[in-house]
Amino acid sequence: MPFIDVTLAEGRTPQQVRDLIHELTAAAQRAVGAPAATIRVVVREVPSTHFAAGDVTIAERRSTAPN
Repeated sequence: MPFIDVTLAEGRTPQQVRDLIHELTAAAQRAVGAPAATIRVVVREVPSTHFAAGDVTIAERRSTAPN
């Protein structure tokens, strides 16, 4: 039973999250031959102020990006 755990910065539409779940399920089916009913997908959305790379949050990066 594949278990796929994804963490994203918030801001996607419900349809985008649904599409991601669909595509991840299909990828697991292709890659390991698991039946769809046995594949679990969890999507966690976190505030952009709580997601960082290189000691810079996504919110900070967005606020300094040129428009």
